Amino acid sequence: MRILVTGSKGFIGKNLIAELKNRGYDNILEFDKDNTLQELKTYCEDIDFVFHLAGVNRPKNESEFMVGNFDLTKNLLEILEEKNNNTPILITSSIQAIKDNPYGKSKKAGEKLVRDYSNRTGSNVFVYRLQNVFGKWCKPNYNSVIATFCNNIAKGIEITINDSNVKLNLVYIDDVINQFIKTLKNKEIKIKGFCMVDTVYEVKLETIANLIKEFKCSRLKLEVPNMSDSFTKKLYSTYLSYLKEDDFSYDLKMNVDNRGSFTEFIRTKDRGQVSVNVSKSGITKGNHWHHTKNEKFLVVSGKGVIRFRKIDSSEIIEYFVSADKMQVVDIPTGYTHNIENLGETDMVTIMWVNEPFNPEKPDTYYELV
Repeated sequence: MRILVTGSKGFIGKNLIAELKNRGYDNILEFDKDNTLQELKTYCEDIDFVFHLAGVNRPKNESEFMVGNFDLTKNLLEILEEKNNNTPILITSSIQAIKDNPYGKSKKAGEKLVRDYSNRTGSNVFVYRLQNVFGKWCKPNYNSVIATFCNNIAKGIEITINDSNVKLNLVYIDDVINQFIKTLKNKEIKIKGFCMVDTVYEVKLETIANLIKEFKCSRLKLEVPNMSDSFTKKLYSTYLSYLKEDDFSYDLKMNVDNRGSFTEFIRTKDRGQVSVNVSKSGITKGNHWHHTKNEKFLVVSGKGVIRFRKIDSSEIIEYFVSADKMQVVDIPTGYTHNIENLGETDMVTIMWVNEPFNPEKPDTYYELV
């Protein structure tokens, strides 16, 4: 299948082409503002589908709206009709098309062009009136408030909010692309009216700003956002894509003594805490038990033994562990337990506990195994 993508270097175009390639579509013709009309004519001779994404939304002069959003569409349709190629066309419009402003008028004019073309030629057209699209590779300080907020907050630049109560209707780039490719696969299905992306988030501007600020602070608190909320999950992925390239990493506090070290890695409000424990050769750590707190141990380097004893019993249970066989050991409540390094090198253990440590309610009681 030969697929033409106009606006190929834009935010949506780059994401679309990357995912088309991921899914095995390898005959993609890319057209952007650097290409010529003659190249477009050559491309249109033998194509099976058009993603017409090219457009202008922040020009220096208002007259450029019609040039970018109407004239190119007109040229594309005329070329296809001249080539007698009734290939299906997916065109991106905007919810602004219902508004009486230069951008909206140019988008509505483009919609009418493709509708008239479809009626005249029988070509199947899909007009997507997109809402505010966010995600990786979107240009900040241009036409996306989320891109601007993510970029500025990640880089320590002040953001401005004129009305914190404004609500935005937002669609995530991956959801847009998935729906576009679904349309490509079902290109013969006739759709009356406009196409919309199924998953839309209505969020206050203030909420968006606060979430992104929390993302920035999460490194210091060792927290991760609430990934069970789909908008937060997608916004966090977007935020990370705007980190400075020399700011991908951050330091952790290592609690070091003569036995080794203990370092907290991740804290969550509802899914517990992950830490890295390093024990030197011959060292035993632990010798305590919990009422409700529970843990999972995973030795990833070295070898050792985890010992258990129910606090009202004298029987000792042993689990020998090593990096040679990745094995998770649950630490049940009511059992005092310890872990000893039996090797000659450091033993590294990943430890998960079901709740972050609270010094006021540690639920940890010393007792030798």
